[in-house]
Amino acid sequence: MPFELPELKYEYNALEPVIDAKTMEIHHDKHHAGYTNNLNTALEKHAELESYSIEKLLKNLADIPEDIRTSVKNNGGGYYNHALFWEFMIPGGAKKPSGELLKMIDESFGSMEELKDLFSKEALGRFGSGWAWLVSDANKDLEVLSTPNQDSPISMGLTPILGIDVWEHAYYLNYQNRRADYVKAWWSIVNWDVVADYYKAI
Repeated sequence: MPFELPELKYEYNALEPVIDAKTMEIHHDKHHAGYTNNLNTALEKHAELESYSIEKLLKNLADIPEDIRTSVKNNGGGYYNHALFWEFMIPGGAKKPSGELLKMIDESFGSMEELKDLFSKEALGRFGSGWAWLVSDANKDLEVLSTPNQDSPISMGLTPILGIDVWEHAYYLNYQNRRADYVKAWWSIVNWDVVADYYKAI
């Protein structure tokens, strides 16, 4: 199998009380695993693609054979987006941005608070299932946007450096229909060292 489910770098309960252990277990072991397995199944039909990285697949969706393109978009996006999501919440990192990243946030949005407000509005305004993102273009300019379902910003030529999953399976056990409470609480578990590392790597 070309893709394997990434292991969590922390225990299921490490993000409590913001995200409970049962939600983390189901989200990682069932949902993320499902995207991984379905992506591998799709790629079995075209062995020439099995050597592609997930980034190459998602950046070149137009070149993916039509019979598996939708499956690669949905399940490849689910695989990639979730792999990032777990990283953004690794416990123990900086609780706020600094350095070059903070400078760019201030230049792009006015302040960290304005970024949080804009990002949260994108997360809350996403109808149905999807994601909100802080992304960078090739020039390291920052933008906030949301994507439906498991669509990924890398398919749009952008690099995600922070993202929140607003599918109901990400929060429903604790928050039920209160997406706003989940989004507000989620900011306290963002690891800004990881975000900064993704930004530096662009």
